[in-house]
Amino acid sequence: MQANAILGVDIAKEKFDACLLIDNKERHKVFHNNQEGFEKLVAWCNGHGADLIHICLEATGCYSEDIVNFMYDFGHNVSVINPAQIKAFGKSELLRNKTDKSDAAKIARFCIANKPHSWKPAPQEVRRLRDLYRCLQALKDDKLQQMNRLENKNMDFSCKQ
Repeated sequence: MQANAILGVDIAKEKFDACLLIDNKERHKVFHNNQEGFEKLVAWCNGHGADLIHICLEATGCYSEDIVNFMYDFGHNVSVINPAQIKAFGKSELLRNKTDKSDAAKIARFCIANKPHSWKPAPQEVRRLRDLYRCLQALKDDKLQQMNRLENKNMDFSCKQ
């Protein structure tokens, strides 16, 4: 089914800026990056007549995971774009200002111009394995940091000067 609106999202840890393109008009709003914010986003889009949305956002790792899964589960088209592609697109438009609001609009225009492929989530087992691997890596990093700290503590005082 064809999307009747494009949604560009510039996402951060605590919030995200959304730019809705529908009927050749841009609408902007900021939402919290949590479940309540996602629900308010859908209600806001529906209030502007956007029934089926093509949402585009940059790949930001953990900050974007929840919103892309939420929107995908809600039945919307989702595209997760390499940030380098968005940056190159912005350069091609000769854009100089860089705000979260302008980035969201740039991402929406990128989506219209390039019609990126739809994203599909990895199977639940793969996501779980990826999360466990990230935890393991974090524990290894913590262990190395503590080993270095202990090694440094055991050094002779004269060596530290």
